[in-house]
Parts: sequence; C-alpha cells; structure tokens
Amino acid sequence: MESLYLLIPMSIALVFFFGVLFWWSTRNGQFDDLEGPAHRILMDDDSAGNDTQPDDKPEA
Repeated sequence: MESLYLLIPMSIALVFFFGVLFWWSTRNGQFDDLEGPAHRILMDDDSAGNDTQPDDKPEA
C-alpha cells in the first residue's frame, strides 16, 4: 500500500511530462508532413546527376 504513495505521483508526473513533450512537438511542426520524405525517396531521379553514358566499343 505504501508503494502506491510513490507510484501514483510518479505516474502523474510522467503523464504530464509526455503531454508537455507532445505539445512541444506539435507546436514546432514535428508532425506536419509524415509521408512526404518517403514519397520523395521513391520519386528520386537517378539520371539527373549521371550525364555520361558508357561506351559500347571496348578500347584496345
């Protein structure tokens, strides 16, 4: 029973801490665009930086 006197205030403080952390992250835009970077990786143009084409003729 005595452990409840310690565990209940600690759990309330932990919930308050996570609430403040969640509030801070939403106010600073941490959850603005969750899918954009994932789609940007898939739509990456690999040929933009590679302007040279391999030669078809082997050098002697």
